[in-house]
Amino acid sequence: MDRPLAEISVAELMAAARQLRHASALVVGDAMLDRYVYGRAQRISPEAPVPVLTVEREIAMPGGAGNVVRNLTALGAAVAFVSVVGDDQAGSDLTGLIGGQPGVEPWLLVQTGRATTTKTRFLANGQHMLRADHEEVAPIQQRLADRLVRIAGDAAAATTVMVLSDYGKGVLAGDTAARLIQAARSAGRRVVVDPKGRDYSRYAGADLVTPNRAELAEATGMPVDTEESIVAALRALRDAHGFGAVLVTRSEDGMTLLEGDKLHHFPAEAAEVQDVSGAGDTVVATIAAGLGAKLPLAVAVRLANIAAGIAVGKVGTAVTREEEILEALGPERGALRKVMSRSAALEQVERWRRRGWRVGFTNGCFDLLHPGHVHLLEQSRSWCDRLVVGLNSDDSVKRLKGPARPIQNEAARAAVLASLATVDCVTVFDEETPLELIRLFQPEVLVKGADYTVDTVVGAEIVQGYGGQVRLAELLPGNSTTATVARMKG
Repeated sequence: MDRPLAEISVAELMAAARQLRHASALVVGDAMLDRYVYGRAQRISPEAPVPVLTVEREIAMPGGAGNVVRNLTALGAAVAFVSVVGDDQAGSDLTGLIGGQPGVEPWLLVQTGRATTTKTRFLANGQHMLRADHEEVAPIQQRLADRLVRIAGDAAAATTVMVLSDYGKGVLAGDTAARLIQAARSAGRRVVVDPKGRDYSRYAGADLVTPNRAELAEATGMPVDTEESIVAALRALRDAHGFGAVLVTRSEDGMTLLEGDKLHHFPAEAAEVQDVSGAGDTVVATIAAGLGAKLPLAVAVRLANIAAGIAVGKVGTAVTREEEILEALGPERGALRKVMSRSAALEQVERWRRRGWRVGFTNGCFDLLHPGHVHLLEQSRSWCDRLVVGLNSDDSVKRLKGPARPIQNEAARAAVLASLATVDCVTVFDEETPLELIRLFQPEVLVKGADYTVDTVVGAEIVQGYGGQVRLAELLPGNSTTATVARMKG
């Protein structure tokens, strides 16, 4: 694939995207804990002229270098993660979140007395109200820095690419970054750096650095307001520190890569921008996965540009998955786009809420879809702006209905549901009940058939507890999948 980008076909790019899962990366940098507090703001405090946030739910996830790890695992890559946390509750929470991700080997060193960087965002009715940061910006202890470099040196030999994710909190302070790059060089590994600050000599010899436009101006002291000035600054930065390549991210103006004597410009891919937080982590992670999978740098950047366009269309610090990149590259999948993994469905629900839309939820086996099902779904959709359907997995149906069911497998059942205009999202669950999905999505409206009572609807107490509604849909008589199957056998 060592040809000009313009000559690389969509089929080849899709094949390249599928290679990302074969990468293994070492990430070293500043780990953070990102907290999101969601609620409603409907009144002003009597104590001060500020809104009162009625908290409905809270979410915590890895941020900073931890978000690079999240993005790599979302692409299917294996990751070793080396960082430092404090001996506080946030550090314990972050360790648990990192360790709970599949495909991650965590090495989170603990520094006594250090505060783990925590960013808490408060959102009301889908809009940001406030961000509160709790952090300690100081170099880590020297003994920890020495241990971190030793661990990373060993991990470099077992992975295919090293990522330095520098948020300026102290993990990569002093000569630590330079020592890590030397360790990667000794292991024959390429190094991608997401830089911070003015002094890029700390990253000398890296294969790629990825400043944004403001950081490029700060690092070089040069103007970056025209195409010509950006290219001049890229060349100056590369030549000053012996970088293999420099990529500048330029928000709505896309990205520009200087690789040797070649310049590549990548126009912005985002169709709709919801939130740019974490987009740089998505870029770095995708490029690292590409290099780890032995893709040409320009191809890896092309995929990273697509991945970033997907990430900024989501709410909060989001990740991009292989299937989303393939979807962006390939032809439209029509109704099948509505069939989503649990995490992708949650991201979609958050986007809908940001627009102020009421989310409804119902669930079932939906084996041999009949008019009764259609009637229930039509009623469900009439009570909300967007409807999520939880679909029992094949194993779940067998446990509920017996070994002869389902008649159609879960992929077929999901495809039929997704083809209905009344259904906006389908996600499969394997548990006995949809309780975990209800807790996760927190729908404003929960719907079941009128053969239930409100008291017997799974999740009703949860939904009513945060002010949601439980609705019972009218049933059409004479419609039953079980009865239909019995007649077929008779």
